[in-house]
Amino acid sequence: MAAVNVHRLAEARWSSKTTWMFISFVLGLALESYVFSLASIAIYWETMPKALGELLLAWAPIWLIVGIIISGPFSDKYGRKVTLFSTLGLYAVGGIVLFFANSYLVILIALALMLMAGGGEMNSIMVASHELMPSKHRGKATMMIINGINLGGLALAIIALTNAAVSGSAAITMQRDVVAVAVLVVVAILFLSRMSMPESFLWLQRKGRQAELERAVHAYYGDVKEAHEVVSAAETTPTAVKTPSNRYQWFTMIVMIVVAAANTIGFGLMAYALAFAFFPSLQPTILAIFEGAGFVVGFLGLYADRVSRRHALFWTFLGTFVLTVIVGLTSSAWKHDMTLFWVLLVILAGVNSLCYLTEDTVKPEVWPTLHRGTLTAIARFVSIGLYIPTIYITAKMSIPHYILFNSAVWFVGTLAALAWLIWGRETGGGVTIEVASGEA
Repeated sequence: MAAVNVHRLAEARWSSKTTWMFISFVLGLALESYVFSLASIAIYWETMPKALGELLLAWAPIWLIVGIIISGPFSDKYGRKVTLFSTLGLYAVGGIVLFFANSYLVILIALALMLMAGGGEMNSIMVASHELMPSKHRGKATMMIINGINLGGLALAIIALTNAAVSGSAAITMQRDVVAVAVLVVVAILFLSRMSMPESFLWLQRKGRQAELERAVHAYYGDVKEAHEVVSAAETTPTAVKTPSNRYQWFTMIVMIVVAAANTIGFGLMAYALAFAFFPSLQPTILAIFEGAGFVVGFLGLYADRVSRRHALFWTFLGTFVLTVIVGLTSSAWKHDMTLFWVLLVILAGVNSLCYLTEDTVKPEVWPTLHRGTLTAIARFVSIGLYIPTIYITAKMSIPHYILFNSAVWFVGTLAALAWLIWGRETGGGVTIEVASGEA
């Protein structure tokens, strides 16, 4: 019963420390999105042939997945909190390098460092949010944390739009410096906001690290009845838990990879690569509208604890697929009427936002605690890695073929979401993380 008691401790109350932890997670994912989106803006900082621009677009997912695949096993072995402080150091170094960057090569190095940090942040925050947020708020808290991804992309787009009015090398230098300073400021805020963050109680309990669990519990909640109960229960309860069958684990991994790949590829081709391929001058505007609409609609995630996660995953995938098809079928019209293009983009961004909020929430909650970081990282590593070749595959396509390719991607994702709807485990509707992961 130790897992249940650890979970009950998390429900004791939403304290001010919980709020600070929530803020740090939101800002962490906002910073990750900010840095990931940065590649689509940094293309214009140096004069380069289109092939090198495509390299810079691919640079973002390449180094993001390096950070992801390193941080996953690291967080399972050393803990969520240690990992999240390690990534801040990497961010700070990257931000400083970017501030003094004076060439395309140095910009690439700075981006690589920050993207590795972003990959680590993304994976570890998604894992930690499920283990540390109060259970009755777990779904909506995680979705609002992930909505920080939209916030980060929107912030970068606004900065780019603000500086776009000024031309010349001075404007480019100013834009780069503002971006770098913003990274360093957010890193400082994150460091302060995470000072009171505890190590995952559930991870400590599963590791059998009783003394550390006791210290973490009392440091976080103080000398309260619930704290004494969970420590006492953990002392006498085995850490062994139920383990899903290997066949189900493989099914889960395949579905998570496919839905994550469809989301990453589909979103990336519309929010980042579309403008570079067809509307270079509109890149900041397209990014701002896509991220802004997604951020606003993302607040529907506040209802996440009231609905089935399996149904939400399927219907949002289906909706995104249908809307992408509509965008493709009307391409001849909106190429000559950009008003229609913007309307369709806003609607697509809203539905897609709910899709990836759901998908990113599901991905970490389906795994057992001791392997949650690693298995989430594997799903993310493969899915984001698959986005890289699509940048080159679609680079020479016409707009109709580009949208058709994107529609096919969303169709495959919809099929995977349908498979999860039929055979997958329900992880929403307010169930505990232990039930969601199959450990209870």
